[in-house]
Amino acid sequence: MARLCQSLLLLVATVALVSRSVHAWGRPKVVRKFQDIPETYVYVQQALWFAMKEFNKTSKDKYSYKVVKVLKSQEQVTESLDYFLEVKIARTMCKKISGENENCLLQQDPQMQKMFYCTFIVATKPWKFEFTMLKKQCKEV
Repeated sequence: MARLCQSLLLLVATVALVSRSVHAWGRPKVVRKFQDIPETYVYVQQALWFAMKEFNKTSKDKYSYKVVKVLKSQEQVTESLDYFLEVKIARTMCKKISGENENCLLQQDPQMQKMFYCTFIVATKPWKFEFTMLKKQCKEV
């Protein structure tokens, strides 16, 4: 009887551990859901830098884009820090080959001006300087 109870206890413990592991594989456990955070926060700035680097890398435009306005910035804590960013970005006068876009002026010529409203979700582990783009959705304004 004692052996049966031990076996049952072991089985229940194993099932509980496996079910927790399966849950962890599907989605990261959310420790704190998205909350508003100031756009000036250093990790928000790093996430914006990464998002724009990725946007410019995948854009077929020969000009770089940069953030002109942060509309919303939020942070969520999982096994990483996730940043939800809503931004307006605009075409600059710098060509991508220059590799710079932070000091670039925006296009002044109305025919060259182009603006997008974008939503990015960037996961980061700042202690490892790792960034991953979880979502990138932009539409022209």
